[in-house]
Amino acid sequence: MSGLERDVGEVTRLLRAAREGESAALDRLIPLVYEDLRRLARWQLGQEYGERTLSPTALVHESYLKLGGGALTANDRVHFLAIAARAMRQVLVDHARERKAAKRGGGLWECTTLTDGVWVGEFDPDRLLVLDEALGTLEPRQRQVVECRFFGGMDDQAIATALGVSQRTVHRDWLKARARLYRHFHPEPTG
Repeated sequence: MSGLERDVGEVTRLLRAAREGESAALDRLIPLVYEDLRRLARWQLGQEYGERTLSPTALVHESYLKLGGGALTANDRVHFLAIAARAMRQVLVDHARERKAAKRGGGLWECTTLTDGVWVGEFDPDRLLVLDEALGTLEPRQRQVVECRFFGGMDDQAIATALGVSQRTVHRDWLKARARLYRHFHPEPTG
């Protein structure tokens, strides 16, 4: 058994222990997933356009605080990372709102495209707020698929595992979400 396989099993065991009330379990869990969380944070911050107000370490720490009891709902490492990706999205959106409130002015909009892989593009705070609003229009599982793919950098297999559905379902949800988001960002002209 490799070190990673041991860690994966240990993460699942610690999550179960935390759900059962063992208070020290989460403290022992974080070192096992910390590098994964930092990788997620670096990837997320790499999508941000312009001046960065958070370091990967700060994003991980703020996301951990945002996770709260939500971490206890995770079944395994992949599920935990999907929940963490959502917490990171929430932290980034909160920071975008703060930056926008402080700025109350223009801002550069970068064109983005929806592809079969990851979402390509860079987001300034205003665009991130628009994306957050658009995600609110999706069905819950579609939103989770987008969060895992865009904010978590996960592929269909990892998303399927995290959500407990088939890869085919993930693919269908991605196609539907992508179409709805496209319509949100590119509405048909009226008149």
